[in-house]
Amino acid sequence: MGRLHQYFFAYFETFPAPTAETLFLLVLSILAMESARSIRFLYRHFLSSITEKSQNAFYYACSYAKVDYSRFMDVTASMALELIPERLKPQPVFLCIDDTMAAKFVKEFEDVSKLFDHAAHNGCSYLNGHCFVSLMLCVPVWRGHRVSYLAVPLGYRMWRKEESKPELAASMVRQAMPGLSAQRSVIILCDSWYAKKDLLCVVDEYANLDVICNARCDSVIYDLAPQPTGRRGRPARHGRRLSTESDFTLSDERIGDYYIGVRRVLTDLFGRREVLAYVTASEKGQGSRRLFFSTNFPHQMHMYCAWQEKAPLNQAGSSQMPYIPMLCYCLRWNIGVSYYEQKTFWSLCSYMVRSRKGIEMLVNLINVAYCAMKILPYQEEAFSKYRGESVQEFRFALSEGIRRQVFYATFLRNIETGIKSIAFVKGLNLLLQRQNNNWHKL
Repeated sequence: MGRLHQYFFAYFETFPAPTAETLFLLVLSILAMESARSIRFLYRHFLSSITEKSQNAFYYACSYAKVDYSRFMDVTASMALELIPERLKPQPVFLCIDDTMAAKFVKEFEDVSKLFDHAAHNGCSYLNGHCFVSLMLCVPVWRGHRVSYLAVPLGYRMWRKEESKPELAASMVRQAMPGLSAQRSVIILCDSWYAKKDLLCVVDEYANLDVICNARCDSVIYDLAPQPTGRRGRPARHGRRLSTESDFTLSDERIGDYYIGVRRVLTDLFGRREVLAYVTASEKGQGSRRLFFSTNFPHQMHMYCAWQEKAPLNQAGSSQMPYIPMLCYCLRWNIGVSYYEQKTFWSLCSYMVRSRKGIEMLVNLINVAYCAMKILPYQEEAFSKYRGESVQEFRFALSEGIRRQVFYATFLRNIETGIKSIAFVKGLNLLLQRQNNNWHKL
């Protein structure tokens, strides 16, 4: 309990003391219970037994307390960066961007709206609910003698129609970048929904920031500008328009799961900046193709490929070096794994708070507890055996320890006098004698 209080205090140190204590107890209850379906549920089954605070105090702390929960993202990023070993400092870190939806069947929640869900499997592509844009940080750590990227979700922001999702993602990146200024290379990973100028313009604001993104296959791309001819007139700003079908030569063998073609191009998404365009195909000569852009060139990445834990990065030889940015894009799928785990095991979308501020606070508190299960095994040697386990395994073990300490504390508090303790000891001795007699009979 003391170690957990020390860990989570970093998130609440600028908050008023009563609010900080209330939020810590709320996080503690999220870890102790197997489900965090509502504040009322947590209070009835855990919080009411360890505190004299009322249930409304926890609702108030989420919805009305004058605190800035956006700093949770900065604290989590700082903790994750401290886990990077000295030898792995030159390796890039990755910022993954995506969004997820929380379906709600009533309209009493603030900012609830009708959303299009492209992944729906219930016969209808629309739902009532909230959409959250999230940012995940992937940092290199040692796992055995291999380099493994630890994926830590930094935070969630509820999307409203006043601004686009790429604009909201850009504001989150701008908030995170000051804490990443000491990193040699930071690379954004995003899908085609976020490959818009509203987000991609952030790359030009920081010297150490690049992007590897999926893009619409019909995006306009051009060959590089031809050399000046010496004739009068303005020189051409770009070459001819390129086609993903005919102007990219795919690799002779599969790189990972795909045949890949690459060339330097110009595109309106990045202005006059030269970028690498990658075209992938699952089958050579047939099937659809996908388009990717990378502002980071292979010679700038400083990836220790042979040390990587997972294929295809650890299988990339010298002939596959031009495709390293494309192989790194696979790290973006970690954000989908975190969505699945948090929704299935951490009740991320089961909130019952109605206000927008309360919803964001509770969702980010659940995320803070989830991140602790990823970071603590690397911070504390006592928890190191959980580095290769799922966060659910560590949470289960930690919840047992929390409930055990709560039981001992409650037990000692209730034994107020020596008379009560003597009577209790006599009762325990009598129980042990009866158990021993039963074993002898067997």
